[in-house]
Amino acid sequence: MTTTLLLFIAEGGLVSCTAFLLLVMAGAVRFRREQRKAMEMDAAKPKAQARGQQNLDADGARLPAVTLLKPLYGLEPEMEAKLESFFRQDYPEFEIVFGARDADDPALAVVRELQMRYPQAQVKVEYSGRPAKPNAKVYLLSKMMGAAANRYLVISDSDVRVGPDYLREVVKPLLDPAVGLVTCVYRGVSTGTIWSRLEALGMSVEMTSGVLVADLLEGMKFALGPTMAVRREVLEAVAHWPDLADYCADDYVLGDAVYKSGMKVVLSHYVIDHFANNLGWKDSILHQVRWAKSTRFSRPWGHPATVLTFAMPFGLLGMVAAFFAGKPQLGVALIAWALLNRVLLAVVTGWGCLGDRSSLIYSWLYPVRDFMGFLFWASSFFGREIVWRAERYRLEYGGKMARSEASGGKECEYEKIVVFNRGS
Repeated sequence: MTTTLLLFIAEGGLVSCTAFLLLVMAGAVRFRREQRKAMEMDAAKPKAQARGQQNLDADGARLPAVTLLKPLYGLEPEMEAKLESFFRQDYPEFEIVFGARDADDPALAVVRELQMRYPQAQVKVEYSGRPAKPNAKVYLLSKMMGAAANRYLVISDSDVRVGPDYLREVVKPLLDPAVGLVTCVYRGVSTGTIWSRLEALGMSVEMTSGVLVADLLEGMKFALGPTMAVRREVLEAVAHWPDLADYCADDYVLGDAVYKSGMKVVLSHYVIDHFANNLGWKDSILHQVRWAKSTRFSRPWGHPATVLTFAMPFGLLGMVAAFFAGKPQLGVALIAWALLNRVLLAVVTGWGCLGDRSSLIYSWLYPVRDFMGFLFWASSFFGREIVWRAERYRLEYGGKMARSEASGGKECEYEKIVVFNRGS
């Protein structure tokens, strides 16, 4: 009786994750179709640049001046290449506002080197001092906003790399007054270890597949932290920026507020590179557990259903139950079903949608990452504390967080967080 029940659960889970795979395929086809359509439309239009009008887009629309906001905290792998990609934007008028806690931050030395290499770049640096809010990144951004000279703002994390056409592509949808915020999917980039590779696979495949399905079924109701492009008046109308520093998933909260205000949140067809900076197993695991816990408290109703999108736990459960039931061939079939499902998900999402060759080359490794994702999901239901730069915070339903008494009054630290609820 017990093995029959377990087999029923396993088979049901494999059916649900296969249905999810089919939805991802549909979402990937839709994303690529819209991406090609946008590229073809740009190619068919007379280029404004060819007429000597660098401040116009391909369709003749005037490109507004933009402020790039780049919060920093310490050195990261490939930091110079990542930051340099923002200095090299093919855009008529933009400034970059960097932010740090204080002038001693070692990341600012990289900024100074790039300033000398690109003397024409408009660069400002702002400091926050010790953060007075739990989310130190957003607290820093609230200080940086005061230095922004332009109406159009593009907020970007320090751990991303982009191409020269990035600003043109993410700002373009904002020219429509009905659009309030633009965000981007991203491909994960490993920084050298197996743990970084597994985390990068999760970024390219697990994260993106959830975004594609959410956008397919109900449209975008959230934002993704690595890129958020917004007009200043929209930001001021829907959210008091300092108050967002009370939330862990600030990107989700901001996107949700824009959507509820009646404006559109647009998923750009532009794909950015997001680096998985955690090289060791402990930092990588803590990082991903924090994602899962944050999602549980930001979206408590949708988070439990995420289990239906995993394949490997159901495949392993089915294999074990079938062997105990004396049905080894069924067990082999169920685990093979799960493995094939996850390899296909990696190929379709990472390579087919994002053009991430690593997702194709390491698709055989994604079943391992899928099972790890299930463990991170399961761990999110144990406790309400997260570890963030060696500090402990307590999460509250609704997404707010507060310093845990276990922190012992230590100064809180800042690290980038990107949170998304698969199945939003």
